Amino acid sequence: MSTTMPEDRPGEPEPGEVIRAMVVLGTRPEAIKLAPVVRAMTRTAGFAPLVINSGQHREMLEQMLHLLGVGVQVDLAVMRDRQLLSELTGRLVTGLNEVVRARRPDLVIVQGDTTTALCGALAASYEKVPVAHVEAGLRTGDPYNPFPEEINRRLIGRLARWHFAPTERAAHHLYAEGVPPERVVVTGNTVIDNLHWILAGGEGTSAFRTTRRRLLVTLHRRESQGTDMRGMARTLRRLADRGDCEVLLPLHKSPAVRESLLPELVGHPHITVTEPLGYADFAATLAACDVVLTDSGGVQEEAPTLGKPVLVLRATTERPEAVEAGVARLVGTDAGEVFTAASLLLDHPLEYRRMASAANPFGDGRASERILMELVRDRRRDDDALLAAIMD
Repeated sequence: MSTTMPEDRPGEPEPGEVIRAMVVLGTRPEAIKLAPVVRAMTRTAGFAPLVINSGQHREMLEQMLHLLGVGVQVDLAVMRDRQLLSELTGRLVTGLNEVVRARRPDLVIVQGDTTTALCGALAASYEKVPVAHVEAGLRTGDPYNPFPEEINRRLIGRLARWHFAPTERAAHHLYAEGVPPERVVVTGNTVIDNLHWILAGGEGTSAFRTTRRRLLVTLHRRESQGTDMRGMARTLRRLADRGDCEVLLPLHKSPAVRESLLPELVGHPHITVTEPLGYADFAATLAACDVVLTDSGGVQEEAPTLGKPVLVLRATTERPEAVEAGVARLVGTDAGEVFTAASLLLDHPLEYRRMASAANPFGDGRASERILMELVRDRRRDDDALLAAIMD
């Protein structure tokens, strides 16, 4: 497979040929990043998508699937309160394997680095069904940061047949791990496809309440919960105490996240804490903000599309392209460092403009087209090889 971004439209299978693609998702980020692929398949003759919802983020996912134009055919409903990763993994592999055996798809598509994605790849591999990995090749180099995501994406890289890398850097990570170049294609990131699509619909409403400087915050990472997250909560309160900005935090459903954040944030007049926002409202809120503070991977990709400076509240990032392009800064979880970095953007207009005007390194909004194009091309190459073998 080529590591270029071809500009022609996606091809279609030969007449009478249907590619049955099982699309596995279970979290809000997976839904956002796979929805453009599902929509592209639905409108392209010769593809038959089968969408499986693992239920890994049930409440956070159900609120948006209809909005994204994604219909679910199978719902596994695997989540249990405060379950161990091993328990979740066992239920997912079993449930997904049963679906693969019953439906016999031509391929299974997974996205990113969730437990759902890893288990989808495992279940497909056990049945010798090829795996396509969307957003392949992201690496931090530290197997426990983020955890378990870095481990998951490395393992999926060993199982996948198609590796759809969002950037050239991600593709080179795969080459370094021994993935054949013909199995890698650089597509851009599908999150940009979806952001353009949802903003064009104009359905969302910003959750900010004031016209002060607007700080949008998202926090959820497992490795930050506890002491680090409590420290970041105190930092958010210090920023709100400035009096010239509004801090908005859509609160993750995780009980551990809420226990870490809420005691410091509740009741402050310049802090707005909401339940998780629907995707359209989150996109509108992102478009309305001035600065983003986040430990989310997807938000690091979405914000630069809209010219929003990003402070990454993590020790590492698998998206260094944003840092190198100048649209993001890796500030870690130290409370003092976070406060200093945010204050710099709020108090120095030149520094703010420098980050806000940098180019987005994550693509042009046509990643889904490139994914479908490559699946069709590869299918035809397989058919040609089979015919040549028969004729020999």
